[in-house]
Amino acid sequence: MPMILILRRAGALTLVLALTGAASAQTPTPAAPGGSIAGAVVPSPDSVVAKVNGRPVTAGDIAVAADDPALSLPGVDDAQKKGLLIDYMIDLKVGAQAADAAKVGDTPDFKRKLAYFRDKLLLDEYLEREAKKAATPEAAQAVFEQTAKLMKPEEEIHARHILVDNEAEAKTIAARIKGGEDFTKLAAETSKDPGSKAEGGDLGWFSQDRMVKEFADAAFRMQPGQVSDPIKTQFGWHVIRVEEKRTKPQPTFAELKEQIDQHLIRKAQQDLILKLRADAKVERFDENGKPMAARPADESRKP
Repeated sequence: MPMILILRRAGALTLVLALTGAASAQTPTPAAPGGSIAGAVVPSPDSVVAKVNGRPVTAGDIAVAADDPALSLPGVDDAQKKGLLIDYMIDLKVGAQAADAAKVGDTPDFKRKLAYFRDKLLLDEYLEREAKKAATPEAAQAVFEQTAKLMKPEEEIHARHILVDNEAEAKTIAARIKGGEDFTKLAAETSKDPGSKAEGGDLGWFSQDRMVKEFADAAFRMQPGQVSDPIKTQFGWHVIRVEEKRTKPQPTFAELKEQIDQHLIRKAQQDLILKLRADAKVERFDENGKPMAARPADESRKP
């Protein structure tokens, strides 16, 4: 099986690992730019790791291939992956040289594809570069502070429950608990809820909107330590015990920073595309080559 197919089938780790020994024996594994293996000197991007018909494959080429999502190899360590990527680049260069000799690149269809992928890569790089300027620590902090002001205090409770099929059974269980029997033991023995049964009916912390209305209304009226009478919902009959109440803690900046950064990046990219579109002169033509009326989004920005 060609190496390129093996690398694209990243899920077939057994095939990849089976070939790793052969690949490593044939090809020395370089240290990737920005890192080292067993104390090896970090090569520059221009350092040659292989040659194909006299044409070099560089450490920089390997780094570019490593960033290709199609070549992701989860479960394969860095040293093995570098060896496989070198083999992949050798196959790629061999095939590209053969295609070049066959004048594949001279066809109009190929040139259109090349122009498309060049434009796409240019846009991706440009958006990534410009959007990073927006995701500054100061901007992230400002978004966090603004968001924190909009967050209203929300009550949460920590509760347990026992779920059964009918009211009579629920009444019997409630009476046993109120008579002194252990709630968690009864939950493990009698509850029909597979998600909480093994935990003694523990539902953890939740806000009122997380539960069905009948359950939430009853639970949030109760005080810590209180056991409910049977409560009917669409799932059956519940006996509830509230353990604790609290005001839901607000997330910290550190907990939200990654989400905020992604928000800033997406917004910056969207704003940039809208600005570029507004500043551009866009013309559309129908299938007969006749000009079409401009869409609002295509109209140039007025000075």
